[in-house]
Amino acid sequence: MFTMTMPAPAREAIETLNQNGHAAYLVGGCVRDSLRGVVPHDYDITTSARPEEVAVAFRGRTLIETGLKHGTQTLHSGGMNLEITTYRTDGAYEDHRHPAAVTFARTLEEDLARRDFTINAMAYHPQCGLVDLFGGMEDIGKRIIRCVGNPVERFTEDALRMLRAVRFSAQLGFTVEENTKAALARMSGNLEHVSAERIQTELVKLLVSDHPDYLRTAWETGLTREFLPEFD
Repeated sequence: MFTMTMPAPAREAIETLNQNGHAAYLVGGCVRDSLRGVVPHDYDITTSARPEEVAVAFRGRTLIETGLKHGTQTLHSGGMNLEITTYRTDGAYEDHRHPAAVTFARTLEEDLARRDFTINAMAYHPQCGLVDLFGGMEDIGKRIIRCVGNPVERFTEDALRMLRAVRFSAQLGFTVEENTKAALARMSGNLEHVSAERIQTELVKLLVSDHPDYLRTAWETGLTREFLPEFD
């Protein structure tokens, strides 16, 4: 059974939410990195608590409303910044980047189902253990990047996810799974909806990774034609 080493502030934050009657889990990149044997840079928490309930649970503590309309607040504790976000589902993505509306969800399963890649859609609780509904742990073992659900739908919702797929591939030394890669090629034109600043951020992370040569995947799927035509 996988046991995740948690810093004290993260464990205490989960315990506080639990003691106030709410479910809470570590989620996303910190779980992915821990499964890979890498110490996470930051820790995110997903919870059944509504934003106002999070505020009550941490009354008197340093809690910053960093993304309240999306249910996110940042708790500063023990020298760490912990992002705490209410379970949510996303409405229609009208601009291929941002959901028109966010609805707070009832279950962890609903929250994980909206995430981009299987390796980022896992959660962990110190008593309940690992929650892996979409095969993220298996994909880490296979060293692949695979979308949660239908990759065409995921890339239609948020076009930046296409470049994120290549960037994660380069950072982790993983390959992009066949169906996900086919969807990159099919949907590459949607990158026109992404700002140059967001593209630059992903591109720089890719180029300074251990595998900058994985930019070839962006070329093979037509992505560079949209944001780096000089490379083509």
